[in-house]
Amino acid sequence: MRYLPLTDTDRSDMLQSVGASTIDDLFVDVPEVARLDGPIRDLPMHAGEMAVEKHMRRLSKQNLPAADAAFFLGAGAYRHHIPASVDTIIQRGEFLTAYTPYQPEIAQGTLQMLFEFQSQVARLYGCAVANASMYDGSTACWEAVAMAGRVTKRNKAVLSGALHPHYTEVVATMAKFNGDEIASSSPTVQAEPDNAGLIARIDENTSCVVVQYPDILGRLADLEEIAEAAHAKGALLIAVNTEPVALGAIKSPGELGADIVVGEGQALGVGLQFGGPYLGLFAVRDSKHVRQMPGRLCGETIDADGRRGFVLTLSTREQHIRREKATSNICTNSGLCALAFSVHMTLLGEKGLRQLAAENHRLACIAADKLAAIPGVTLLNTHFFNEFTILIDGDARHVVRDLAKDNILAGVSLGRLYPGVEEFSGGLLVAVTETTTQEDIDILCAALKDTLAKGKPA
Repeated sequence: MRYLPLTDTDRSDMLQSVGASTIDDLFVDVPEVARLDGPIRDLPMHAGEMAVEKHMRRLSKQNLPAADAAFFLGAGAYRHHIPASVDTIIQRGEFLTAYTPYQPEIAQGTLQMLFEFQSQVARLYGCAVANASMYDGSTACWEAVAMAGRVTKRNKAVLSGALHPHYTEVVATMAKFNGDEIASSSPTVQAEPDNAGLIARIDENTSCVVVQYPDILGRLADLEEIAEAAHAKGALLIAVNTEPVALGAIKSPGELGADIVVGEGQALGVGLQFGGPYLGLFAVRDSKHVRQMPGRLCGETIDADGRRGFVLTLSTREQHIRREKATSNICTNSGLCALAFSVHMTLLGEKGLRQLAAENHRLACIAADKLAAIPGVTLLNTHFFNEFTILIDGDARHVVRDLAKDNILAGVSLGRLYPGVEEFSGGLLVAVTETTTQEDIDILCAALKDTLAKGKPA
């Protein structure tokens, strides 16, 4: 990207056009505590290119790559094996350099890829229609809440306490700008989700009920029961899935009555990548809701000569129509990540996905049984896919830090996800995938047993 410097006159003219007297006026919505009051401390004002490269390499050595550790992290981002062919295909020039297909006659490859991607997501989620991807799972979750408000003409969203807390925070943040009421709660630390408590919060003003499947503790909620209760009150059920591999083993949310299904596609084809970019998935069970979907839809058609072709069928976003008519302010789709997802799904096929899911569950069961046999460890939930919660004596955050020193990434502590909540302090969320070996499980169990035998971590 070229550097285009501005003169003081340019800046003054721009500020005058937007009605601001100083640049600081543009940041008044940012809390003062979060704003810098000068240059970043301890950061030199300038340095040579070679010096910067050397410094960055030195910093990078502080990272612990997932492949170099016994890895049990999950909580919405999962380590799976990605075939080398995925990277080879997505780096082909016709894919890597392709951009938004405004002119379908010169973007048939991109449009066909997005069409196939939509078809895969729709089938995976048990829905009629899926869109051409979104930013990530959390923003897709908010878009689903906003869509439910448009469909039902209501403004209250009831969120399950077992929805990923980061997703809850995104929804709450965005809701402030359109006046939606967000009714959320904390998860209950028990073996089964509190469906009765969630259902009790649904009323005639509820636009939607948002449930994670599997949830943040790895539990599997009865979506049919929740869907029936939501529909009885005229509300929609939104199911959130952060681990798409799970849908190779459990029933799809659409099949269980979810009206809108959203989630994170990172687990297939995309990789962890230090936190992004990721891939938002979005689908609706009933095609009557298509026009309220955010983002774009690619469709199949025929050209003037009767040949198969692809077009943008629906584009209800700000780039294409007037802002007040837009269903979303999302200005792009995660095209390359969607391609990686689609390539990985194609290589697996339905049979391969089911086999992959079965292997994930098998290894998770082995890990859960071995961990539960350690004195001081209690397995919270016995119904799970590849992620489960254990309760240990002491603060799980300290255990995680201690084991990380020995290259064991033991899981995500609930105290990290829910800081300040005492009942979560001993909770540890453990994820197991096909990349986990029996040796990894034994290493974790031995280290955890040794740590707990020494007494409660300080």
